[in-house]
Amino acid sequence: MSQTRLVQEVRKMQFLDVLSIWTEGRLIQEDAARMLGICGRTFRRYIERYQEEGLEGLTDKRLTQASTRKAPVDEVVALVGRYKAKYRGWNAKHFHSWYRREGGERSYTWVKSQLQQAKEITKAPRRGAHRRRRERAPLPGMMLHQDGSTHEWVPGKIWDLIDTMDDANSEHYSLFFTEQEGTASSLRGLKEVILAHGLPCSIYTDRGSHYWLTPKAGGKVDKSTPTQFGRAMHQLGIEMIPAYSPEARGRSERMFLTHQDRLVKELAVAGITTMAEANRYIDEVYRPAFNREFMVPAAEQGNSFVPAALEQLEDILCEQHDRTVSRDNCVSFEGLTLQIPADQYRCNYIKTAVRVLRYPDGALALFHGPRKLASYNPDGSPNPLRKEMAA
Repeated sequence: MSQTRLVQEVRKMQFLDVLSIWTEGRLIQEDAARMLGICGRTFRRYIERYQEEGLEGLTDKRLTQASTRKAPVDEVVALVGRYKAKYRGWNAKHFHSWYRREGGERSYTWVKSQLQQAKEITKAPRRGAHRRRRERAPLPGMMLHQDGSTHEWVPGKIWDLIDTMDDANSEHYSLFFTEQEGTASSLRGLKEVILAHGLPCSIYTDRGSHYWLTPKAGGKVDKSTPTQFGRAMHQLGIEMIPAYSPEARGRSERMFLTHQDRLVKELAVAGITTMAEANRYIDEVYRPAFNREFMVPAAEQGNSFVPAALEQLEDILCEQHDRTVSRDNCVSFEGLTLQIPADQYRCNYIKTAVRVLRYPDGALALFHGPRKLASYNPDGSPNPLRKEMAA
């Protein structure tokens, strides 16, 4: 017997006891009603129902009558059938977001209940106590989270997903796949944010070697020896904040769990198997829909992004390496020989200190002070077109 019906039976027995005492004249109606927790008018109605129908007259009619708002059986069957045919394995929230996108009008709770009753999904275990979450930044742009997640996103292919999101409202500004997380992918993610919104105040990262130099494993980072990424942040005036535990990055860690569940299933449904197609799907479909569903209002109106000098951005968000020109007017860089072309400023650059810039797409450039001497393709061959575009 369900708890609701058990309560009904107990209420009937209490009514019989109080009715007996009232019939004997030991109680007035108001006192009898008060003992049952009802008003005198309701007590008189109970007496009338009992006289006409017996104890069954006291049963709550809501237990025996179907709700006028109850969904038709064929709608329930169609919902469960759609889940089995195309979305089996998706969690209830993920399936409900697609159900609404495809024209469904029922609530999340109703959809979850029907799938649980059909034993297509199981009830989640009750969450235990956890520590208090850190308060979000009050304004968008005050703090960004950036991290990568290595996972088998499509069958047989393990990629890194690079995510750059806002702490204030959980908006994902940049989300893309790459072969391996590193300096180039981190700079690319931040560049996409800056081009679209401006410079953030700070960025919160793990202690990966492309973000920080950590002299002792598990220890404090060395803020006095910046990495290529740290040097770029210093030039842009963006504060870097290291995280010292997975719990400290709980907000981004939970988002990656959601991506690993949802994105894998959506790529499979779309039949996507290549990185280029996957990144296009993320930009056009997944990220906009994800932001609509998971973004939260920021505590304050407005934002704290600062406009950036876009003409210098490319030469900051890149790797920079110091080199000395050899006697043949060439620069050696990671197995490549970069020939300096003749120009109008100097006869030669022998033994001159120069900088080699490597951009996130692998292209190279050679600088003497603020002047760009030449541009190169990733294989070291000259690329005069890129130099003209920069000029």
